[in-house]
Amino acid sequence: MPTPPAPPAPMLRQVLEFGPLLVFLVTYFMVREQTVTLGGTDYAGFIIAIVVFTPLQLASALVLRRLTGKLSRMQVATLVLVVVLGGITVALNDERFFKMKSTFVFGAFSLLLWIGLWRGQSWLAYVLEDALPISRQGWMILTRRMAWFFLAFAGANEVIWRNFSTDVYVIWDTFGQMGVMFAFLISNFKLIEAHWQEPEPEPEQKPDQE
Repeated sequence: MPTPPAPPAPMLRQVLEFGPLLVFLVTYFMVREQTVTLGGTDYAGFIIAIVVFTPLQLASALVLRRLTGKLSRMQVATLVLVVVLGGITVALNDERFFKMKSTFVFGAFSLLLWIGLWRGQSWLAYVLEDALPISRQGWMILTRRMAWFFLAFAGANEVIWRNFSTDVYVIWDTFGQMGVMFAFLISNFKLIEAHWQEPEPEPEQKPDQE
């Protein structure tokens, strides 16, 4: 059996996961008042920031995949949408497609969780069960809360990008969403604590008798 890769250092993992977002934020605020003309088409600062961000996000995901041996389904789905919508945004020179990224991501996650609940299953547990050992009842409650949360998140993204400036949207898309997500997870601490189940110890192997 091949030996699984050693986990990357926590600092390196943080850089790979959040570095592209930070680069996107810095790039946008550096070039937001500028335009670049290519082939007779003017590209605004937001589009330029996407040109920098999209390949960097893809490269970071590939490095993380190589270091850890896997990417979660959520990471893969998000990456696909970033690449597809980033490419469409640049190709059509229309920033609205990229701004709808979070609407598609969180809307799709909410829909999938509701489908699982309708089937009497927690598809959230299927993704995160190894990281969060809680009871089936706990998973069902958490999944229902998460389904509503993702739906509200998608709606909030629509309200923000349609009614506020691009500056506000960029801050929301980079750090605002992470802050709201962190607050939501903290708010569910008591639920997780109440349904926590310690993993069962592996049975000891008896030595072979001669």
